[in-house]
Amino acid sequence: MRHSEFWSRLHEALGEVSARHWAETHAITELGSRTAVEALDAGESPRRVWLAVWRTLELPPSSR
Repeated sequence: MRHSEFWSRLHEALGEVSARHWAETHAITELGSRTAVEALDAGESPRRVWLAVWRTLELPPSSR
């Protein structure tokens, strides 16, 4: 998964404005209590970050 696909999926799940804010402010335990943005900036793969976001938001299996 590329960064662009990660952001596209997050925008689809939360809306464009909310997605960026959520990704910058919501710490995810699975990512070491980092936000999605912090995890991506630290070099985590977008796929790993997406799966953590997916589980945290309890999105439907079709979004996986």
